[in-house]
Amino acid sequence: MIDLRSDTVTKPTPAMRKAMSEAEVGDDVYAEDPTVNRLEQRAAEIAGKESAIFVPTGTMGNTIAMKLLTEHGQEVVCESRAHLLDWELSMLSWFSGCQIRPVDSPDGILTWDIITRVLKAGGAHSSPTGAIEIENTHNMSGGTVYPQEVIDDVCDRAHALGIPVHMDGARVFNAAEAAGKPVKEIAAKVDTIMFCLSKALGAPVGSMLAGPRKLMDKGRLLRKRLGGGMRQVGVLAAAGLLALEESPKGLATDHANARYLAEKLARIDGVTARPVPTNIVVFDLPAGKSPNEVSAALKARGVLMNAVNNKFMRALTHYDVTRQQCGQAADALHEVLAG
Repeated sequence: MIDLRSDTVTKPTPAMRKAMSEAEVGDDVYAEDPTVNRLEQRAAEIAGKESAIFVPTGTMGNTIAMKLLTEHGQEVVCESRAHLLDWELSMLSWFSGCQIRPVDSPDGILTWDIITRVLKAGGAHSSPTGAIEIENTHNMSGGTVYPQEVIDDVCDRAHALGIPVHMDGARVFNAAEAAGKPVKEIAAKVDTIMFCLSKALGAPVGSMLAGPRKLMDKGRLLRKRLGGGMRQVGVLAAAGLLALEESPKGLATDHANARYLAEKLARIDGVTARPVPTNIVVFDLPAGKSPNEVSAALKARGVLMNAVNNKFMRALTHYDVTRQQCGQAADALHEVLAG
């Protein structure tokens, strides 16, 4: 199968498997797993933060971050198609007791002018804005990348009002590749950042949450409350270390393959592929074509792509899909739509 459903479907590389089998381990709840400790130290360095914690999932990382940055009964501003809002089972309300205040952006990028439309100081009849969340890259907008000046401006203005900023950087290494900047520069002014090891970087499991040491120390307690107190987890951290050091080198290829796929798709009558800044290809189908039905027909031809809604579909490139396979996937879609 040519699997373009997500970059979460990557398999660990042979080097990762070897590192996992040879990993030095200890009890991480006691902070005694040396491999986890190295991973957390390295992740903090890469993110430019004081400290980092290893969590099983990006959703847990975002959940912990928002709890750390807010108080019960506040609002959190995010883009209306943010992962925090649509794909995390309302964890913000369930765990943090906060309400999301979504705001629309045409490309998933929240500028300060957009954010100010929904900011609240709080009072007798409204809850105050407790935090702002930005997603970089923005998944459902097609992997769009925040301009650095926008991130810095949002952070500066938010901090002037005493409002913290969290970055859902699940694919921030894709953003770094596209922007030609190190992750620590991109994340310099945000208060906390979560990034995934198991998406573009290809580790079998895990994400990192980074920020000030005081917050991360508290975050470890929240991780335990959420069931994330893991034991001899160095076997997973070993793969994460390799993912951090080696996988970013291949992201330019993923981005080039995504552009190639989009160009091939755009040649199919009735298909409109949106701009591709990173590794996510979002495309509209011809009128009258059902994304779910097209997805099923593609699967029968050995290609996996997901429908996003009743109009468009999404394909993600990653290191387990070659350029040739991207071309084959586009040809399969042409067959399905011509049938």
